Amino acid sequence: MARGYNRVTLLGNLARNPEIVPTNDGKPAIKFAVAVNNNWKDKNGDIHESVDFIPVVVWGKMASVCEQYLSKGSQVLVEGRIQVRSYEAKDGSGKRYSTDVVSSQVIFLGPRKEKAEKGGEDHTDDKTYEDEYEGEDIPF
Repeated sequence: MARGYNRVTLLGNLARNPEIVPTNDGKPAIKFAVAVNNNWKDKNGDIHESVDFIPVVVWGKMASVCEQYLSKGSQVLVEGRIQVRSYEAKDGSGKRYSTDVVSSQVIFLGPRKEKAEKGGEDHTDDKTYEDEYEGEDIPF
């Protein structure tokens, strides 16, 4: 069987504040959407823009750090993998699918949440989850 490759890198801004997700095993998890802008020219040379809102799931200690430091509008670089899940619709109308990016790394590119809320523009706190928690296992 051929070996697969599933890697995603996103650069954008949080479309909303991170949302804590309840889990069966009690491990911390959060969800947020990253807004990614797309620009293109049509055949007439007109420039168009659209925005994709891509759902991201973060697990473990990284989730706690993201919840603490990120808020709506924060600029991030997310690395991870695409995960497609299926489930039965609550109304019994059939199978539904959900696609998320499961993060393996989040790099904070803007000011910390408390500095952003106070209007600060200090970007000296740019850091990667791995900088602070190097060597710990990610639970997925």
